[in-house]
Order: sequence, then structure tokens, then C-alpha cells
Amino acid sequence: MSKFRTLMAAMTVSGMTALGLMAGAASAQTTLRIGLQEDPDALDPTFARTFVGRIVFAGLCDKLFDIDKDLKIVPQLATGFEWSDAGKTLTIKLRNDVLFHDGEKMDAEAVRFSLDRHLNAPRSGRRAEISVVQTITVVDPTTVRLTLSTAFAPLVAQFTDRAGMILSPKAVAAAGDQFAARPVCAGPFRFVERIAQDRIVLEKFPQYWNVANVHVDRVIYQPIPDTSVRFANLQAGALDMIERMSPTDLPAARRNTRLRVVPVPSLGYQGITINTGNGERAKTPLGSDPRVREAFDLAIDRAVINQVVYNGEQTPTAQAVPPASPFHNKNLKAPARNLDRAKALMAQAGVRLPLVVNLTVPPNPDLRQFAEIVQAMTKEAGFDVRINVMEFASSLNAAERGEFEAYILAWSGRPDPDGNLYVFITKDGPQNYGKYLNPEVDRLMDEQRTIADPAQRMALLEKVSAITAADRPILYMWHPTIFLTHGQRLTGFVPVPDALIRLQGVRLAAN
Repeated sequence: MSKFRTLMAAMTVSGMTALGLMAGAASAQTTLRIGLQEDPDALDPTFARTFVGRIVFAGLCDKLFDIDKDLKIVPQLATGFEWSDAGKTLTIKLRNDVLFHDGEKMDAEAVRFSLDRHLNAPRSGRRAEISVVQTITVVDPTTVRLTLSTAFAPLVAQFTDRAGMILSPKAVAAAGDQFAARPVCAGPFRFVERIAQDRIVLEKFPQYWNVANVHVDRVIYQPIPDTSVRFANLQAGALDMIERMSPTDLPAARRNTRLRVVPVPSLGYQGITINTGNGERAKTPLGSDPRVREAFDLAIDRAVINQVVYNGEQTPTAQAVPPASPFHNKNLKAPARNLDRAKALMAQAGVRLPLVVNLTVPPNPDLRQFAEIVQAMTKEAGFDVRINVMEFASSLNAAERGEFEAYILAWSGRPDPDGNLYVFITKDGPQNYGKYLNPEVDRLMDEQRTIADPAQRMALLEKVSAITAADRPILYMWHPTIFLTHGQRLTGFVPVPDALIRLQGVRLAAN
């Protein structure tokens, strides 16, 4: 066997804090306050689905690996890895100095337990990400060996997110189904409390393996869905940092000398997911006929929406993979609005007009404005869009049940293109909310996972793009630029393309 590939440690940074709710009690502490766009769903890495949840996990749960600002994979709980057996065996070496928040040691057995849970827990959101793992063997306390059913190029990249988060087996056994109410991981901060729709509080873990790089005592995350209110709290000093600031607030933020705007081109996309096969709500012309979906898409002017809602700060697209990725398909361009073609497609489909389309949208003001513009634009092609505003976590639950026709839904993105595609467009993908089904797409997506050569993978992914561009199960709108904004007291934050807020290295100066 070849020598282990040891990765250079690159600790990323990020710091924030939510509303000054506990000012008196925490006067002797440094408290970071972070404003979130939504309230996260379950704080359990095996089941969690939301981007804001991943922001909280960045402070709570270390992973086997992480990514740095250049999209390179770097170690976190692992120290290195080695592929063997033609890419069907992955051996991972682990740190020997890691404790969970309950004082238990993080070792190879804990890794085996956590990966087994990610793979086999009912309704696991991680299963599809690492489903090729057949056996997990504890070689010794700092070595774990994974045997795969087939070569799987994206696996190490999958371990840079929730599939790579390691949980305390003791805490999981004690909490059972209630683990999310008091999660126990091995990150820089441990869980204190959560009040739904109000705040999540973490405190510094003194036994963290990299505690010398943690410079704040407490973190409070507060969900504030209204972007203007969130920004106003930042300006007033009630927050130290906010994520996903509205581009319409950018001019004011850039003029404010007490604030710093950090633009981060996202790895993800904003899209409209169509229900093509998930229950009774899929049995509509939009769900059953790709010509109607194409007409709906061509009635939308991405450039106008980008300019009106986002001040031209986003990148219109027709695909899931962003320009920053080497797997971005340069030949697949965002379609221009073509109302004549849209009307012709509706006529070909024999649709009775106006065609009612119920559009689910989270309560964020910019997304509501986006939905209203879509409503006005598609009306000219014969659609009658009816907007259904729904709290974000509730909308995800409704989508899983098939209680939608079209759903404005963003994806935060992953460093490997598989992470932007597989779970959304394959038959058993856990986030294939519309139950899109195309056997050729399934075959190609399974095949590309086995290919290590980038050019060969790209050729397969281009075939997938051609099929999904015709079927349109998801109407890709744009790749966002995420504007993380913080006060001048906060220093040491290093932006990473996944736009997560990493707390290592962050400092907060006194007022």
C-alpha cells in the first residue's frame, strides 16, 4: 500500500452572534450574535436538510474533512486518507486527541457508529450521499477502513459535510429519537439551548482539540426571516454578523464604515422544483408534460429578476453546477425569455387556459418578490400562478409529502458536482421532492460516481444535463452570490465558497 496522503491542516474561520438577549449574564464573556435567514430544522446531522442548520453545525460538529477557501479538501477529525483496491477501499486515519462534548473519546469506533447511523437510520438524509459504503471496519483506535460496493469518486468530498460529522455513541444511545434536542458532537462549541423560531445558544468547549484557535465564549444564532429587519439589527449593533443579506441592502451596507461586506460566490443554485411524480399534486399539466414546464421556464426572464430583485448581483443559469466548479458545463446557458415559444408550447400541449399553478415560496421578502414577478411574467403565457407562502421547515415537510406543484427552493451547494445533482434527480434521492424519474439519468449518475478521471466524469455529467434540460424537473434560475456582512469589531473571518460561518480564528473586539 502507498503511504498515507496526509492533508495540510487549514483551519477556516468565522464568527457571529445573534441578538443580545443575555447581555447581563454574559457580561464577562465574549458573545457572538449571528442572524440567520431561517430557523434550522433538526439539529441532527443524520437527518438535517437546511443550509442554516449547516451554519450551526459549523460551530457544533466537526467533520472528518473540511474544505478551504480554494475548495481543497483539508483534515479536521481525520489526518489523512488512502485509496486502494482500484478505488473500492478507503482507509482513514484519525486524530488521537479529540473528545466529544460529553467527555467521551472520539475514536474509530465512534466513526464506525456514526457512519453506520448515517447509512441505516430510517429516513436518513445521508444515506444517498454514502450509500456505496458496504462495510466499516475498525482497524485500530485511530484507523477506520471503508469497503465500497463500487468505486466512488465523490466520497471524501461527501465527508466534508454532514455525512462526515461524528456523533457521540453514548449520547445517541441515551437520547434515542430526541438526540436533536441536545446534540453532542466534537466541534468547537457545545449545545446549551434552543428556543424554536427564537435562538440557538452554544458555548465554547474547553476540551476542544483546537481550542487555542477559538477566541469567543458563546454564540447565539437567531432566525430573522425578514432581510430588512436582519440588516437593521446588524446596523444597530444587536447582531455581529448576518448571512445572505439582500442585495438591495448592499449600497447602504457598503456606505456604512462600521460594516464589512464579504461576497461569497455560492456553490449552489436557486431553482423552482416541479412536482412530476409525488402523489396527486403531480397530476397536472405542469407535472406531467415537459412542454408545459418548458413554456413556464421560457416565460421567465432571469435577467430582469436578477436586476429588479438582486441588483444584478446573481449569475443566471440553467444548471446545478456553478461556474467555480471545473465540472460547470460552459455550453449550457441560461435561456432568454421567449414568450412566443412559450405560447406555442402551451398550444401544442393542448392546455386549457389559464392554467393554474400553485407556487410554494418561503417567507423571505426577496423570494416573495421573485414569486410575484414569476406570477406576472408567466401570466402572459397563459399561467395563473397562485402564491403559497410557507415557513421554510414546514415547506420542506410539505414537499416531502408531495403537497406542492411548484416550489421555490435553493440549494447551498457542494464542492463535488454529485452533491448538487444526485439527491435531487435520481429515483431514490432523499431530496427528490418532485419524484422525478428517468432511468437513463439514474444510470448515468451512478456511472459518473465510479469514475476518477475528471474528463470522463464531465462527459457523463454533460449527458445528464442534456436530459434534465429537456425534462426540466428543476428550473435552475441563478447561482447566488451570498453576502455575509459583519461589524468591524469582528475579525479573523475567512470566507469559504460553501458560505458557512466557521468560528475557528474569529475574534470580537470589546465595544
